[in-house]
Amino acid sequence: MRILFVLHDPPYGTERTYNGLRWAAQMMTTGASHEVRVFLFGDAVASVQDGQSTPNGFYNIGRMVQGLVEHGASVGSCGTCLDARGIDEKRLVKGCHRSSMKELAAWTEWADKAINI
Repeated sequence: MRILFVLHDPPYGTERTYNGLRWAAQMMTTGASHEVRVFLFGDAVASVQDGQSTPNGFYNIGRMVQGLVEHGASVGSCGTCLDARGIDEKRLVKGCHRSSMKELAAWTEWADKAINI
């Protein structure tokens, strides 16, 4: 199955993005051959900033995203949202990319399921 996760919330402060990434990771490791793509909107684009520093014992969204990429997920961040927050694409976690509404539309057509969190 091909699954698209669309995330909107900031990486910290709520657990929606954290749980969305956990869900995406679980779908990739269930034993079935799921393909996963993640698109980040709004404050969720901060999730892919490289170099996040969190206290010991606290989840690190940047590392979670990196793990998804290393396991084959595609992760795109809304370019307009990155610009609005002053996030340069050179500061993104390795493997994540600046994306667009055009790519999101193509990913939506690609997906068997789209999950909007």
